[in-house]
Amino acid sequence: MAELSLKNNDKSSIQKKEIEKGIYMLKFQNNSAKIQTFQHQIDSRYIQFHYCLKGSSKFYFNNGNYAFDVDKENSLLLYNPQTDLPLHLELEEKSWIVSILISIKTFHSLFSEESDYIHFLSDDNKDKKYYDTKPISPSKIVILNQMMNYNLHPSVEKLYLKAKIYELLSLYFNKSEDADIEQCPFLVDEQNVLKIRQAKDIVISNITEPPSLQELANEVDLNLKKLKEGFKQIYGDSVYSFLFDYKMEVSRKLLETKQYNVNEVGLKVGYSTSSHFIAAFKKKYGTTPKRYLTALQS
Repeated sequence: MAELSLKNNDKSSIQKKEIEKGIYMLKFQNNSAKIQTFQHQIDSRYIQFHYCLKGSSKFYFNNGNYAFDVDKENSLLLYNPQTDLPLHLELEEKSWIVSILISIKTFHSLFSEESDYIHFLSDDNKDKKYYDTKPISPSKIVILNQMMNYNLHPSVEKLYLKAKIYELLSLYFNKSEDADIEQCPFLVDEQNVLKIRQAKDIVISNITEPPSLQELANEVDLNLKKLKEGFKQIYGDSVYSFLFDYKMEVSRKLLETKQYNVNEVGLKVGYSTSSHFIAAFKKKYGTTPKRYLTALQS
């Protein structure tokens, strides 16, 4: 692969690392007050994953004939086995991008046993171009921030980044948790679906003092078993596990505003002591709120 076209300076930086054969990581940081342009040759053997952590960006392809806007906390996947897709990136001010390039050969080896649900790996699509844009989930955002900011000895750096990239790919291609009506026939009833969604809205509205499961079932007029089964089918988790994930996402967003300290954020999402909140945050994201803030600031 050719070198990138812009060298590091005080306001902008590029890092490119070969993690292992067939896998590269690129990190783009534009900390200046103007748009920066980055170019990099990428041939048709590589699948491209681009994650925008801060700000916004625009990717141009086919000599500028088409473009993808990728804003904060959104991602872009690109693959075209018929032609090279060189990178032409315009990065807005105060913006960060993490890109993963993985050869199709390496990618196939990761998913060889069960790849039927990954569209562009199927026999019908393997020679066709493919692209996808989607929001970055909270779990992936934490991983990406860890990849942007870490302090490790060079001897273990590649091992750490390889593990993070594999974790990202696992989450990106995790099977959908959407409802399966054949497995849960009661969801065919539209009224029951509406009641489950109402239950979700109720627990979110009462984030600091959620009702008990029985109280929730009574409020939406479902029996307890149907509430549990339906919630799991629609949202992929139990009521309180869903609420826990929601609390952690709200707390992460509040921390990023830098308007509240750790204790204040914990109180806003229903934790009476900062120690309980810190333990919950670490359980979810693998780091403490303070360390997460430090990583963002650095």
